[in-house]
Amino acid sequence: NAPPARPPPGLRWLHLRPVLAVDATAPRAATGLRRGHWRSLWFPSDLAELRELSEVLREYRKEHQAYVFLLFCSAYLYKQAFAIPGSSFLNVLAGALFGPWLGLLLCCVLTSVGATCCYLLSSVFGKQLVVSYFPDKVALLQRKVEENRNSLFFFLLFLRLFPMTPNWFLNLSAPILNIPVVQFFFSVLIGLIPYNFICVQTGSILSTLTSLDALFSWGTVFKLLAIALVALVPGTLIKKFSQKDLHLNETSSANHLNSRKDT
Repeated sequence: NAPPARPPPGLRWLHLRPVLAVDATAPRAATGLRRGHWRSLWFPSDLAELRELSEVLREYRKEHQAYVFLLFCSAYLYKQAFAIPGSSFLNVLAGALFGPWLGLLLCCVLTSVGATCCYLLSSVFGKQLVVSYFPDKVALLQRKVEENRNSLFFFLLFLRLFPMTPNWFLNLSAPILNIPVVQFFFSVLIGLIPYNFICVQTGSILSTLTSLDALFSWGTVFKLLAIALVALVPGTLIKKFSQKDLHLNETSSANHLNSRKDT
């Protein structure tokens, strides 16, 4: 078998664990964490690690709220700016740390700012890499963008609302497709509200559950109902845009891109 493909030399450093934000705050903030808790400060890869990280940060936030806020924002922007999948875990963590509404506002703003940073980095440094690694996907998306140039903002909203769209690829390829940065920013801000809402509400629910009985409290039931209603929004808007404004006669471009909705 052929050896696995290696990332470009200039991108290999991204595989290192991002501890700079922790190190920067360590001199004044280390006293708030127990020595054993430092090993929990990494990006979670499953729900067990997410719960552990949430417990550590909630305990630490009691004395160092500003540091936790800065650390969360730095980690979120890092993942978004360099198109690293897995921001859904950070959305859930935001709900657990900051509550449903502040967490939602924070995630929407950070998603938009981080995606725009990725757009700008790709515009300056990444165009040739993206085209060389994904020529077919770029060509397909270019064709669909040109077909919908007159209703470009609605097309971008459609892509963001569609649950299987690879947002990391849209962020990288947008400057290649000559998508204006203002339209790009607001399509991310508005189009990912339902997705962010579901993730943040999930984190808020998980952080308040102390037993199975709490799962059936009225507060939890209303939150689950809100999640169910918001989950209907993307399908409704996609159907509306598809019928009125967009040229989507071929199989959806999001299906051709064949990826998950990691941002």
